[in-house]
Amino acid sequence: MKTASPRLRLTLSLFAGLLATTASHAAQRYADRPEAQLFIEEMQQKHGFDKDALTFIFRRAEYLPSVIKYISPPKDPVGVRSWQRYRGRFIEPVRIKAGVAFWDRHQDTIRAASEKYGVPEEIIVGIIGVETIYGRNTGNFSAVSALATLAFDYPRRAELFRGELENLLLMAREQHRDPLNYQGSYAGALGLPQFLPSSVRNYAVDFDGDGQIDLLNSPKDAIGSVARYMQMHGWEAGAPVTKLASIGTDADLPPLIANDINPNFDTASLASHGVKAADGTEPAGKAAFIELVTPGEDSEYWLGYQNFYVITRYNRSSFYAMSVFQLGEAVKAARAAASARR
Repeated sequence: MKTASPRLRLTLSLFAGLLATTASHAAQRYADRPEAQLFIEEMQQKHGFDKDALTFIFRRAEYLPSVIKYISPPKDPVGVRSWQRYRGRFIEPVRIKAGVAFWDRHQDTIRAASEKYGVPEEIIVGIIGVETIYGRNTGNFSAVSALATLAFDYPRRAELFRGELENLLLMAREQHRDPLNYQGSYAGALGLPQFLPSSVRNYAVDFDGDGQIDLLNSPKDAIGSVARYMQMHGWEAGAPVTKLASIGTDADLPPLIANDINPNFDTASLASHGVKAADGTEPAGKAAFIELVTPGEDSEYWLGYQNFYVITRYNRSSFYAMSVFQLGEAVKAARAAASARR
């Protein structure tokens, strides 16, 4: 009989270990885990929660291995980062069409939120479109289970998600809801705009005036909350978001690229490195130099101003911020074209 190769034996051993770990987690509810018990005690002492009530909740919270899979960085990140591939996920016909319908359906609310908080209508529409395709993909993970999995079984970001688990329980108490009834993304993000619980508590607004905040079932609350989030993170009304950059033949780009998304360069600094806005304008304020990389193709270079940086407070990624901006612009253009045909 032929024996298994060393590589196959190693693979089988790792697979068996994974199954054993998953089975161990499944057999032991979070209420029985020492770290969860300590968390329950802290919630009791810090916020006055009933210990038995929290124990009941954590007996029903489940370890979700798929959450760990989705949130873990790719094993081989080299070559994965591609602006054109990323952009193609969001600036595409289905999402643009859905954006036009959403904007038409909620135009009064979008306009009111834009006027109140100073955030352009297309940015509000762009964020909700990138996050959930206007409510189509809000997630079906139990928020308690997802956040417990990340808080107690994902050490690299455990502190962050322990805080979000704390905020979820506080939010549920404030909203008079059962914490076990919240569903969202694998990271515990909720509703049309995918706010984490801490963002719901800090930035969400009852924009429909019904006495409660509901980011899942009230598009008005979601629209107003996105606009308020942007405003509270420093949105500058009437200021630019981003402009295509023009690169001189003797440009010195590495120092600008190393700065990443931080808007630290004024017009003179950019010019000294051989960079200016392609449209020839010189907006007030500082900008970041944004490189959008696609393997095998020339990079795109943009200037990202304060408002571009504000979008990255939602998701710290230049790809994300540019997708929000370009989706919003695409939906705006498609809506204008449809209106002209009527």
